[in-house]
Amino acid sequence: MSGTLWGIGIGPGDPDLLTVKAIRLLAELPVLAWPAPLDGDGMARTIASPYIPAGKIEIPIRLSFRPERDDTDQAYGNAAETIAGHLDAGRDVGVLCEGDPLFFGSFIYVLERLRQRFPVQVVPGISSPMAAAAMAVKPLSLLDDAVAIIPATRNDEQIRAMLDPADSAVIMKVGRHLSRVKALLADMGLLDGAVAVERATLADQRILPLAEISSLSYFSLILVHK
Repeated sequence: MSGTLWGIGIGPGDPDLLTVKAIRLLAELPVLAWPAPLDGDGMARTIASPYIPAGKIEIPIRLSFRPERDDTDQAYGNAAETIAGHLDAGRDVGVLCEGDPLFFGSFIYVLERLRQRFPVQVVPGISSPMAAAAMAVKPLSLLDDAVAIIPATRNDEQIRAMLDPADSAVIMKVGRHLSRVKALLADMGLLDGAVAVERATLADQRILPLAEISSLSYFSLILVHK
């Protein structure tokens, strides 16, 4: 029998926020994989490290993380075949994923390549919108409120169209799009109530009114409330 492919949500950054199930699987599964930069462990492995015992077969999925060198497809293709070899041999494989595996999760790249060949199970994790709202103590919704999840990579017209009917919103992947998003929110009269959360739950997290922020890293988002 083949092994099972596990997508394991590692949460937003604080190791204390892993689920009991995720911690158990990190100890039990013989093979673990995770996305990583060309050098170093990567964030997912770092978050999970307190719960990973020695002796695991480890598969870092090396990515350049540079727009001018998009090696995502090749890296995940190669990793999927390595993972498939272990699954064919009957070894279960856990793929670590920051936040939740199926919410903008890197696990999806592996899932789409292997889901037709092997059994799959997913362990949900705390996603960044939930973590950011908790750290900022900003409710996302109540009763019949509508919440929009919007990538900042969308153009202004699309972002405006998604913000208009929503009662609150989470704008993801802000980074280099910060100035454009701030200008759009100001034009819509939403800047004053918006909050930027960077590296939520980590020791160096920042939570500030968006109007006071001039730069944000990749691990950041904006909470918008009407």
